[in-house]
Amino acid sequence: MAFAELLEHVGSLGRFQIFQIVSLVIPIICVTPHNLLDNFTAAVPDHRCRHPLLDNAMASLNVTRGLDPDALLRVFIPLDKHQKLERCRRFLHPQWQLLELNASAPNASEADTEPCLDGWVYDRSDFSSTIVSEWDMVCDWQFLKPMAQSIFMAGIMTGAIICGLVSDKFGRRLVLSCCYLQLAITGTCSAVVPNFFLYCCLRFLSAFAVAGITMNAGILMIEWTKTQAGATVMTISSLGFSVGEFLLSGVAYAIRDWCFLQLAVSVPFVLFFLSSWWLAESARWLIVTGKIDQGLHALRRVAGINGKKDSMECLQRGIPSWVGGKLGKTPNNPSGQGESALTTCLFLLPSLLRFAIGFVFYGLILDLQNMGSNLFLLQVLFGVIDIPSKTGSFFAMNYIGRRITQAGSLILAGLCILANAVIAQELQVLRVTLAVLGIGFVGSTYTVLSIYSSELFPTVLRMTAIGGGQMAMRLGSILGPLVKLLNQFNPLLPLFIYGGVSVITGLTALLLPETLNMPLPDTIHDVESREAGHFAILQLQKFNIPIQVEEVPWSLPSALRGRH
Repeated sequence: MAFAELLEHVGSLGRFQIFQIVSLVIPIICVTPHNLLDNFTAAVPDHRCRHPLLDNAMASLNVTRGLDPDALLRVFIPLDKHQKLERCRRFLHPQWQLLELNASAPNASEADTEPCLDGWVYDRSDFSSTIVSEWDMVCDWQFLKPMAQSIFMAGIMTGAIICGLVSDKFGRRLVLSCCYLQLAITGTCSAVVPNFFLYCCLRFLSAFAVAGITMNAGILMIEWTKTQAGATVMTISSLGFSVGEFLLSGVAYAIRDWCFLQLAVSVPFVLFFLSSWWLAESARWLIVTGKIDQGLHALRRVAGINGKKDSMECLQRGIPSWVGGKLGKTPNNPSGQGESALTTCLFLLPSLLRFAIGFVFYGLILDLQNMGSNLFLLQVLFGVIDIPSKTGSFFAMNYIGRRITQAGSLILAGLCILANAVIAQELQVLRVTLAVLGIGFVGSTYTVLSIYSSELFPTVLRMTAIGGGQMAMRLGSILGPLVKLLNQFNPLLPLFIYGGVSVITGLTALLLPETLNMPLPDTIHDVESREAGHFAILQLQKFNIPIQVEEVPWSLPSALRGRH
C-alpha cells in the first residue's frame, strides 16, 4: 500500500487539509512584505545639506528677515546640471548676490562649495522616516543601502540551505515554528535598534527565518495533500505572495514611518508561532525517517478531523506493509553510482532554473523602477501581474505537463526581453508591455518550479534540494542587477544577457523528467524506479505489448497502471 493510499483512507483533501492550508497561507502572505520591505523602509527621500543660518529658526530671523524660502535656498545651496538643488554640496559662503535679478549664473557656478558638514535636511512628504534618513545613508554613505539589501539576500541564501538540511533531519513543523519565533523577535528588534550595524545583523537573521518559513510551509502543504491536488495547493501558496504584495503596498501607504512599518509586518508572527503548534508534522517524513509511531499518531489525528475514524484498522495494516516496501528495498545497483548521478542531475537542473529566475527577475525589476512610476502603484502592479500569470501556469501545467510549461514560460520570458532590446526607444507603450509580459512569464515560471521541485525530489532529500535551489536563486538575484553596469558599453547588452539566459535555461528544462500525476517519491530508489518504469512503459506501448498491473513500477500514474 502506497502512502498516497494511506492518505486517501484518512482523507487527502478534507477539513484538516483546508485548515492546514489556511493556517500556512496566511503567514506566507505576511512574510512576503519582508522580501520587499526595503522598497519603503529604505526609500531615499529628496535631501539637501543642512546649513545653520538657513535651518536654525533664530538665526534665520536675524539674517534672512522677509526673504522667500526658495530665494534663501539659492543663497546657501548650489544647483546641479538639471537646475535642481545639490544633494551633497553647499556653498562655502552665502551667495547673497544671487538674490539680485541681474546676478549672473557663471558667478554661482564658480563659487566655492563644501560637503554637508552639518548633516542633511530630508523631504518628508512621502515618508516621515526611513533608514536612509535615520542614519544619513546618502552621498558618500549611499553604498550602505545596497549593502543592507545584499546582507538580507545573503541571509536568505544561508537560511535556505541550513533550513533545508535541518528540516530533513528534525522535521518540517519544528523548523517552521522556530522560524516564526525568530522572525517575530528579530523583525521587532530591528525596528528599535540604535545603529546600522545591529540593524543589518537583525535583518540577516530575519532573512534566515523568511527562507525557512517559505520552504517549510509549502512542503507541509504538499506532503499532506493528494498528488492530484498538489499543483492546486502550491498555486494557492504562490498566489499568497501576490496578495502579500498588495498588503505591503497598502500598509506602507498608511504607515510612512519605517519603525512602525517594520513592527507592523513583524509582530503578527508571534501569533503564528503560538498557532503553529496546532499544525501536524508531515506523516510521510515521520514514517520514512523511522518515526512510525509518531507518523501513525499524526494519521490518526487527521482521520479524526476528517471524520474517517473507521480507517484505523487500515492504518494498522497499511503502514507496516508500506514501510517494509520502502525501507526494505535495495537499489538494483549496490554501488549507488546510478542513483548518485540521477540525484545530482535532478539537483543541478532545478538549481540552474532558480538561478535564472532570480537573475532575470531582478534585472527586469530594475528596468521597471527606472521608469519613474509611483512606488506604491508599482508595488500593486507587480501583484496584479502575478495573479493571471500564476493562474494561467496552473492550468497549463495540468494539461500539457510540468516540463513543457516550465520550459515554455522561461523561453517566452526570454523572447519578450530580447524583443524589447530591438524595439525603438520611442515606442514606450510597447516596451512597457513587453517588460510587463516578461515579468508575468517569470512569475509563472517560479510557480511551476515550486510545484515541480517538490515532485522531483524524494522525501528524504526534498527540503535539502529545495534549500540548495533557493540558495542558487538568491545568488542570481544578487548578480542580476549588476549586469546593468554594462550599460556604459552598450545599453542593449544587459537585455540581450537577460533574454539569452532565460531562453537557454528554458531549453535545459526539457531535460527534466515529467511528473504530472506521478506520486511523490520517498526514497532515492523511488526516483530511480520512476524513471526506469516510465521508460519501460513507453517502450511496451510503442510495440503494443500487453502490460500486467503487478509488472508496472509503483511510481507510474494510475492511468498507465490500468492498461492491461
